[in-house]
Amino acid sequence: MAGLVVGVLTVLLAILAAWFLFFTRRRREDEPPLENGWLPYLGLAFQFGSNPLEFLRSRQKKYGDAVTCKIAGSYFTFILDPFSYGAVFRNGKNLDFQKFAIETSRKVFGHADFTDPKYNLTYEELHHVFRQTLQGPALHPLTSNMMENLQFVMLRSKTSAWTTEGLYTFTFRIMFEAGYLTLFGKDEKALRDDTEQFEAHKVLIHTAMNDFKVFDKAFPLIVAGLPIGIIRGVKAAREALAERLQHKYLKKNSSLSALIEQRMHFFDLVPHLDELGKARTHNVMLWASQANTLPATFWSLYYMLRSPEAMQAAKTEVENMLQETNQKSGDTEKPVSFSKDQLDNMPVTSSIIAEALRLSSASIMIRIATENFTMTLDSGSKIAIRKGDRVALYPQMVHLDSDIYEDPEEFKFNRFLDENGQRKTTFYKNGRKFKNYLLPFGSGISECPGRFFAVNEIKQFLALVLCYYDMELQGEETLPLDNSRAGLGILQPKQDVLFKYKLKNTATV
Repeated sequence: MAGLVVGVLTVLLAILAAWFLFFTRRRREDEPPLENGWLPYLGLAFQFGSNPLEFLRSRQKKYGDAVTCKIAGSYFTFILDPFSYGAVFRNGKNLDFQKFAIETSRKVFGHADFTDPKYNLTYEELHHVFRQTLQGPALHPLTSNMMENLQFVMLRSKTSAWTTEGLYTFTFRIMFEAGYLTLFGKDEKALRDDTEQFEAHKVLIHTAMNDFKVFDKAFPLIVAGLPIGIIRGVKAAREALAERLQHKYLKKNSSLSALIEQRMHFFDLVPHLDELGKARTHNVMLWASQANTLPATFWSLYYMLRSPEAMQAAKTEVENMLQETNQKSGDTEKPVSFSKDQLDNMPVTSSIIAEALRLSSASIMIRIATENFTMTLDSGSKIAIRKGDRVALYPQMVHLDSDIYEDPEEFKFNRFLDENGQRKTTFYKNGRKFKNYLLPFGSGISECPGRFFAVNEIKQFLALVLCYYDMELQGEETLPLDNSRAGLGILQPKQDVLFKYKLKNTATV
C-alpha cells in the first residue's frame, strides 16, 4: 500500500515537473519580470484575488514599474508606476479595450455576439448613443426626471415618526427604484392612483430589486469564468430582469430616457435579433446604472453621517442653494428642484462624493495587446508586451497612496476643496504634479460614459435626504469593505449599519 502511494505521488510530481518544464512561460528579453505561480492554469489567481492591493504593492516593492503575472489562464502585465498610466492610455493602436469588454459582457449578460457581421453593428455606434444621451445637454432632462423620481420614492410614506432601517437597505431601495424609473420610464396612471395598478407597480419593483440582488451577488463569479448555469437561481434572475425590459412593455411607459429610447430604436433595426435578445442588452444598462452607483451613494451618505463637519458643511450648502432658488427645506407638499447647473455648483457635496469614491473604488482597467509591441514608461525604460496579453492598471494603488493623499485611509470631506472652497484639481506625487489622481470611472476609451449622471444622482440623493430627513447613524464602528468585488468598481460594505430617520417637522421650518 505504501509503495502504491509513493508511486502515485511520483507520477504526480513527474506530471507537474513536465508541466513547468514544457508549458510554463519563459521571460523574454526586455519583458517585465514574470511570475507564473505554482498552480497550473490558475497561476497567482488566489493570491491576487484575496487582496489585489497588497498583492500589487508587494510586487511594486520587489520589481518596480511593471510585472507580468499569470492569473486564471491569462497573462496580465500590471503597470505599477502611476506616472506611466498615460503610456497605456496613449497606446490605443496596440491595446484594445473593446474585445475584452464585449467578451465579458456576453459572458455575463448572455446577449448576442455583436461582433458577428450578421448583426451589422459596431461598438462605435453603440458608444455614440451613450455620448449623445448621457452627456452634455441630454443631462438636463435626465437630471430633472431623477429629481422627480427620487422624491416620489422618498415621500411615498409621510409619517413623521422615527424609523430604524439599515442604511444600505434604505439607500438601495430608494436609488434602485428612482434610477429604474428614470431610465426605463413609468406608467403615470398607475403611480398616481392608489389602486391595484399601483400595488402591481410596487410588486414589480420589489421583484426586480430581488432579482437584481441575486444576479449582482454572483457577478464576480461569472466574470471570473464560473458558468452562470451552475449558480443556483442566478440565470433565472437575469432572464426575469430581461423579460421585464422587452420592448412591448417599455413602449407602454412614459418618460423613457433618451438613452433607452435610442437603444430601442437602434436594436429594432438590427437584423436576426429577437425580442428577448434586445431585452438582454437593456439588462446591461440596468446593471451598469445601478451596480456601482448604489454602493457609491451608500458610502457618500455613510461618511457624511459619520462626520459632523461634513454634515454641517453639506447642510449649509444645500440651505444656501434653497435660499437662492426660493425653496424650502422639508416641505413635502412642494417638491424641491435643483437643475443640473445648480448641482454643478455644489463643491462641498462634490468633495464628499469624490472622497467616498476614493475610499471605496477598486476597479481594474484592462486592455488586450493586439500585437507584439514596446511600451515606453515614464522613466524612459521600455518594456516588451506580447500579443494577446492583458495590460492592467489598478487605480486603488493611487487612491490610497500616502505620497498623493495625506492619511489616505481617513475620510476628509474637504480633501477635494481648494483654499477658496472650490473644486481642487491639483495633486502631487514625489513633488511632481500628478494628473490621474482619481479614477473611479476608468479613463481613456474605457471611461464610463454615464459618470456625469452617476455623480448627479448621488448629489441629488444627498441633497434631498438633507432637505427632508433628520438622521442619526447608530454605532461608531467603521464598516469594512467587501473585497470580493475588487476589480469590478465600487466595493460594497461587508454588512449593513442601522440608522434612524424621520421626516422633518415642516411646521417649524
